[in-house]
Amino acid sequence: MLINVETQKAVGEVKEALEEKAKERGFGVMSVHEVTKILESKGSPITYSCVIVEICQPKAASKVLTKNPYISTAMPCRVAIFEREGKTVLSTMAPTKMLEMFNEPELEGTAKEIEGIIKEILEESAK
Repeated sequence: MLINVETQKAVGEVKEALEEKAKERGFGVMSVHEVTKILESKGSPITYSCVIVEICQPKAASKVLTKNPYISTAMPCRVAIFEREGKTVLSTMAPTKMLEMFNEPELEGTAKEIEGIIKEILEESAK
């Protein structure tokens, strides 16, 4: 399941807002991938703007990785910001759905908490 939020703001403006809002909520920005620019530089351009921002909440990450190191394959949380049908979309995988793959039901509360915060970050970034 995806969490999607739409806005009329430009991709670059949303990226900056997302980085700021994530930091305000205790998340670190791990990396930013300028997908459109990267593909263009490799000779395989796309026709729209796309950026991926990787964010992580350190305490939650430590908790889930202490329980199961395989969860690291689904980390950090990746937020795609791209243009679609005249709008800018912020999209990420729902942590609760990703957790289901790892059969760790005792981490469900952490996944729900992080999912709620990420949804708020996306919504605030879109304003």
